[in-house]
Amino acid sequence: MTAPTAPGGTTVTDLDAVREVSRAVSAAHVFIYLAPESTEEAAALGVTERGPRYMAFRAAALGAVPWQVVLAAFYNFSPRAVRAMTGVWDAAPPERWQAARFRAAGRAMRRAGVALAEDRLAEARALIDPVLARADHAGKVLAAANAAVALPSDPLLALWQQLTVAREWRGDAHLVVLAGNGLGPCDCLVLHTATGAVPTALVRETRRWDDEEWNAATARLVARGWLDAHGTLTAAGAAARERIETETDEHCAALWAPIGADGARRLASLVAPIGEVFAARRAHERG
Repeated sequence: MTAPTAPGGTTVTDLDAVREVSRAVSAAHVFIYLAPESTEEAAALGVTERGPRYMAFRAAALGAVPWQVVLAAFYNFSPRAVRAMTGVWDAAPPERWQAARFRAAGRAMRRAGVALAEDRLAEARALIDPVLARADHAGKVLAAANAAVALPSDPLLALWQQLTVAREWRGDAHLVVLAGNGLGPCDCLVLHTATGAVPTALVRETRRWDDEEWNAATARLVARGWLDAHGTLTAAGAAARERIETETDEHCAALWAPIGADGARRLASLVAPIGEVFAARRAHERG
């Protein structure tokens, strides 16, 4: 990879820094889909099912698009999973869903005790704002849509929305890499669950691929030598999965070039407490 160059000659050749900041950003964002405040805010808009709630909150930045557009943007959900969101824009227009998402995020962070000092908030914004100002959104549909959302007046929520843009940017980039490696929507999930990183039952429940589709995807991965005849990850499959993650990091190096590896690591350390607070609470609740 030719390393992207930041102003002043800084290069982002350290892909570990790219992955570190990407993980911190994702952890600081993802709580929104698990927080009870999201369930409550969606119910207030008339939607109580988990799948449609998730779709509406995450797709709100796209506007009142049909479910087929959301299917394309989200990539790894089955058509039946995304079709279930039909009617969410009738329950409330996207701008109300976006406002509800901000309310849920703010309430959840207050409940969890997320507290970033004013100077840390300012420093985090000083790092991420130039990153996003220079971001190339070509092919980055969800990132571009979220970048167009007006930032809330609350400083913590505004930072959270900026992190959301960066999180979706990497997600969009990952889909490009998956497609480039010939991994379709169901295939990529079968490979991911085979690593043990996520429970198969949870993925099957939320993405709603049926047995025939899941088995067909498994057979394709067996044919590629990435799974064995029992559906277990092979060494070649593990290497392929790691290569895909590395290619995603390489793609994302350009995003973080404006602040370089040191800036990326510093941003990761500044926003890490958000994800850590929610991870600690989940661990406590599990006992």
